[in-house]
Amino acid sequence: MFHKTALPTRTFGNGGPRVSALGLGGEGVLRTFGREAEAHAVIDTARHAGITYLESARAYSGSEGYYGGAHLGPRAELFVATKVHDRSYKGARAMLEISLRTMGLDYLDLWQFHDIREQGDVEALDDPYGAYAALVDAKQHGLVRYIGVTGHHDPSILRSALERVTFDAVLLPVNPADGALRDGFERSVIPAARARGMAVIGMKVYAHGLLFQETDITADEALRYALAADVDTLVIGADTPDHVRQNAAIARVGAPMSDAARRALEARVATAARRLAYYRGAS
Repeated sequence: MFHKTALPTRTFGNGGPRVSALGLGGEGVLRTFGREAEAHAVIDTARHAGITYLESARAYSGSEGYYGGAHLGPRAELFVATKVHDRSYKGARAMLEISLRTMGLDYLDLWQFHDIREQGDVEALDDPYGAYAALVDAKQHGLVRYIGVTGHHDPSILRSALERVTFDAVLLPVNPADGALRDGFERSVIPAARARGMAVIGMKVYAHGLLFQETDITADEALRYALAADVDTLVIGADTPDHVRQNAAIARVGAPMSDAARRALEARVATAARRLAYYRGAS
């Protein structure tokens, strides 16, 4: 039985379930093979910390399997998300079956079209034999509750995707470096998503640690910055249980960050912003 410490919760999208404002990302130690004890320690710590949003991807090494082998607690308390990278209908459906079996689930709360980055990907969303058609079909048959799209390469491509077809959720970068860019994901994609009643999930909160290596921004500042964005939850991977505890402590007690404070953080990283946003394509 989990004796969880309360974390803030937010509504997922337009009238969806409540989810923890901090989610466990599928990277960090979860994006490995053969480290079950360490991965399960991270997952167990996340659940005891009150994290209900659990994220993975078919492409993330043994991540789905680690979740499948962990004790997660009552299914009704969880919101489980994973991603599919195959672009064909047949391949995507096969990946869904593998994901469900590997994670030990009857259904997913969120199934996401993984890492859209090319205009061709956007145009292929109309293909009746493509992956998007598989997402829609899986939702219609109750295998997934919500469908989403993820991207960190190009804000204009990601925005074009959610303008072209209907998704329930979008996963995108939220951090001070990205916010300092004129075409930041938060500025260019989130308003379009909210106008469509979509849920918004933030990622790249620490820019893979580069914020700490190349600037004086702290984890407290970066996480509070992201929590103050118009997001429903944030996914952050972890290498150790201590990383999970640190993130949960910030999310639990951190005071809301004002708009002025957020702009000040962006100004502190502005000269290095493009380099810190390493996940983007060539400008």
